[in-house]
Amino acid sequence: MTIFAPALEPGPLPTAGRPTPPLVLAVHGSAAPEAARTVGRLRAGLAGLIGAEPLLGHLDVQSPSLARALAAAGERAVVVPLLLGDGYHRSVDLPAVVAAATGLRAVVTPGLSGAAGSLGLALYGRLREAEERAGGRADAVVLAAAGSSRPGGNQGALAATARLRELLGGVPVVTAYCSAAGPTVPAALATLRAQGHRRIAVATHLLAPGRFTDALADTAAWAVSAPLADHPLVARIVLRRYALGRLEPARP
Repeated sequence: MTIFAPALEPGPLPTAGRPTPPLVLAVHGSAAPEAARTVGRLRAGLAGLIGAEPLLGHLDVQSPSLARALAAAGERAVVVPLLLGDGYHRSVDLPAVVAAATGLRAVVTPGLSGAAGSLGLALYGRLREAEERAGGRADAVVLAAAGSSRPGGNQGALAATARLRELLGGVPVVTAYCSAAGPTVPAALATLRAQGHRRIAVATHLLAPGRFTDALADTAAWAVSAPLADHPLVARIVLRRYALGRLEPARP
């Protein structure tokens, strides 16, 4: 049976070396080699914190699949969706794969979208790094999210935009999407340029390199920040999700 854990941030972190159900990271997947390396850095960081390397399962493109990762988990698992939105993969694909896993008692935690506070700080840190490389401060920011056409699928991006806007204190921050929703990133950049902004940065609300980050690099934005998966705050969000998932009773 699958149990959906509550979307809470507070709670104890796992203790290294303590016997626990395996942590399974459910990720989208990408054909870009750097995507695997970026997620690999996250897995290595988590392994150092919980005493065991998380299992990794992909929902698309890459292997191993999520179904294979769940089969390797044994009888129990805590599944943390490494997804920034609650679109089709989070709300349809992932629950279906977990439900089909034979003999598995799994807790599926919320994804990353509910942790807007921590994600906003991670975005802020990545943005400051990009600004340092560009040699100044942005006068406007486009938060670039993947985009979803499903109701509620873009709430995580909107919440992260609001948090980043607070952190930047007066710098305009607008949300745009790489697919499935509007405005597009090029359209948002064009609107800000028409308003007189010249140093427009793109805050990359994506986890790993791939075709979307390639497209962002081609927008001629003044600065483009790096993806988020290997940011230390993302590892901390995963740990919180995992800790809460471990507290949920596993039912047959």
